[in-house]
Amino acid sequence: MASKIVQSVDRALDILEILVEVQRPITLSEISKKAELNISTAHRLLNTLVMRGFAAQEESGKYKLGLHLFEIAGTLENSMDLKTVVKPYLEEIVEECNETVNLVILDQGEVLYVDQVESTNMIRMFANVGSRGPAHSLGAGKVLLAYLGEEQLEQVLDQIELTEFTANTITDPTELKEELIKIRKQGYAIDFEEMEEGVRCVAAPIRDSNEKVVAAISVSGPNIRITEEVLYEEMVPLVTAKAEEISNKLANLGL
Repeated sequence: MASKIVQSVDRALDILEILVEVQRPITLSEISKKAELNISTAHRLLNTLVMRGFAAQEESGKYKLGLHLFEIAGTLENSMDLKTVVKPYLEEIVEECNETVNLVILDQGEVLYVDQVESTNMIRMFANVGSRGPAHSLGAGKVLLAYLGEEQLEQVLDQIELTEFTANTITDPTELKEELIKIRKQGYAIDFEEMEEGVRCVAAPIRDSNEKVVAAISVSGPNIRITEEVLYEEMVPLVTAKAEEISNKLANLGL
């Protein structure tokens, strides 16, 4: 059975499409007519879009696309460029260790999976590209949190809940901050079954041409294969080296 459409969301998206199509500031009455909505409904939806930054209203009263849409478009474009550059390195990592590798970014305090190359093992870890995860309990998430500025980190910690997923999950803000300091010093993060029992992960930061950490790569697998010896002697050197190679590539490309 097909999923039901949420009417208010559908109508708001119709309005956004109209603003994209006309490519000029447009009046409320024009939007109402084009969207086949009464004035009050169109006005209510536009107010919400303006408040969220997806639309903007000029002094003349006309409406146009908001800056937040352009911010999203810029993020998407950057992610696609990043994905293109990083993909071969992800494949190289899997060839060397045959464990699942992910490319992730931080978005609104959460980990967003941008790309992935899966292991060929019968037992393997995976997350759907486009899915999200809690930053505090994932290796890649902790890496991305570790390189935020102090003020930005406080903002993120204020908006997320440090949910306990396993006995190893860090749920105390002070303890998490201490962990993030350690990660910055060593240049990588370890997830010791903090998100899921039996699953271990190592992650390292990716820097752009301005030396800013913009993403992370992570390798995860079951603890029956990723023992502590394998983790520190094989996985950490592999992931950190590839992250550095990717960062150098981005710097050379000016990305």
